[in-house]
Amino acid sequence: MPVYCVKCGAQLPDGAQFCFRCGTPVAGAAGGAAPSPAPTASKPSGPVLAAAGVQELKCPSCGAPIHPAFGEMIVTCDYCGGSVTLGGAGWKEIQKHTMLSLRVMDRNAALKAVHDYVDQGFFHRKDFEDSKITEERLSYVPFWVIPASATTSYQYQAAGTAIGATAGTMAASALLAGALGGGRRGGVMVMPIMAGPVVNPTRAETISGQYEFPIVAVKAMTAYQPKDYRFALDGRTLFDKKAIPEGTTILNGDVGEDAAGHSAQAYVQQLQSEQAHQKHSMVSQIRTQVEISEGELLHVPVWYFHLDHKGQGTMVLIDGNAGRVIRTVS
Repeated sequence: MPVYCVKCGAQLPDGAQFCFRCGTPVAGAAGGAAPSPAPTASKPSGPVLAAAGVQELKCPSCGAPIHPAFGEMIVTCDYCGGSVTLGGAGWKEIQKHTMLSLRVMDRNAALKAVHDYVDQGFFHRKDFEDSKITEERLSYVPFWVIPASATTSYQYQAAGTAIGATAGTMAASALLAGALGGGRRGGVMVMPIMAGPVVNPTRAETISGQYEFPIVAVKAMTAYQPKDYRFALDGRTLFDKKAIPEGTTILNGDVGEDAAGHSAQAYVQQLQSEQAHQKHSMVSQIRTQVEISEGELLHVPVWYFHLDHKGQGTMVLIDGNAGRVIRTVS
């Protein structure tokens, strides 16, 4: 009877102690019953690997020891890149862990992105040339990508319609007065008072939006949280530690998926509100319903450059995949 890995489903040779593909120990290898093939799909929440208070656990992919640092909720294995997250029930394997490749590998190319952005008006060009780079680094930063569907209903005052209707009514009254021989009294045109139709300038509208909203998974980096920035998610691949340049720091996270979901809801509500106010200047009774789905963990290569200009510091973050500015913070 063939033996299969309980994690990845690979068929294993007789007597195998570990899966040759993912490194998972083979249950029953010492003489017990052979495990059944792995299921093709797993529950979104994932199996609980360890209780919430555990200090050490085994990587679910390769079996290497993982030592969570204080406060961390997302831990990536140093050996294979497998990741786990701490939820209410304890440590769980992350079901979908993806990454964006590093395309802007040279720091000069990353600096060019900063320079081009500055030329658009963030600084004056001379200010940038006079600035000193006091800090620079490249790291792979974790983001929770939260799918969200939003519907916003609101009312607005159609001021132009109301004014136009009033002016039209007055003009019609003037023409009608002349046609009826309203005449003049002492050289003054007599304008009959006419009751025109009541115009209600209040209108209702609904706008919808679909988002894959990124939430930075490191609390110390919340100042750099993207507001309306979209990563090139079409180019993401499954996380592979071997695809990351040697020596590049891979950050763990301390923001759980539940907290990221709440943050994504708030940001999406804000974006929907901004869209409504951009379309109409007098908005009232705005209501937004946001539905979120299971997120994924995305590691993104990020260049940091701290610029100092006459004692004023500004941090610029560059997307190392797309070569665009993610955020600037002064």
